[in-house]
Amino acid sequence: MTDDSSPWLIVGLGNPGPEYAGNRHNVGFMVADLLAERLGAKFKTHKARAQVVEGRLGAPGPSSRRVVVAKPMSFMNLSGGPTAALRDFYKVPVERIVAVHDELDIDFGQLRLKLGGGDNGHNGLKSITKAMGPDYCRVRFGIGRPPGRMQVADFVLKDFSSAERKELAFEVDRAADAVETLIVDGLERAQGTYNS
Repeated sequence: MTDDSSPWLIVGLGNPGPEYAGNRHNVGFMVADLLAERLGAKFKTHKARAQVVEGRLGAPGPSSRRVVVAKPMSFMNLSGGPTAALRDFYKVPVERIVAVHDELDIDFGQLRLKLGGGDNGHNGLKSITKAMGPDYCRVRFGIGRPPGRMQVADFVLKDFSSAERKELAFEVDRAADAVETLIVDGLERAQGTYNS
């Protein structure tokens, strides 16, 4: 039974530092930044080695939800530590944790929302699952597969292509909408609307 007073924890995954800001691997940070903008709040440094912003999402009134939007400042493959620390600090049940991350197995511009599951080789998810089990929600942002023989690691640490960048703001906006729908209306409604 979920205590209704506990907030939702939205964790955008990425790597800290300006040199990574436009990388495909940082799309979780991009969505977190937009959600913070929607909350009208600025990120603050939290002792859990993360940047956080608190507020409410959804239409004002009883249906709005208390949220904590976080960007772990630990590098992607260590995201689990800050996520678990924030979970403990804010007393968030695991089913109210949403990880927003890049996903190779989905084409650019597609979203998939799900609860639980494997990490599909994603180091950020691997770290979070190791820290607290797999039963959290994921908003998977498609980035597609690397072209030709490019290594996955090189591909995810490159910026979006110029063609993708034309669409990126729209897709990040859609992903933020998906997170909001998930939190306010539930996973099933969000999946029905956004799982393309």
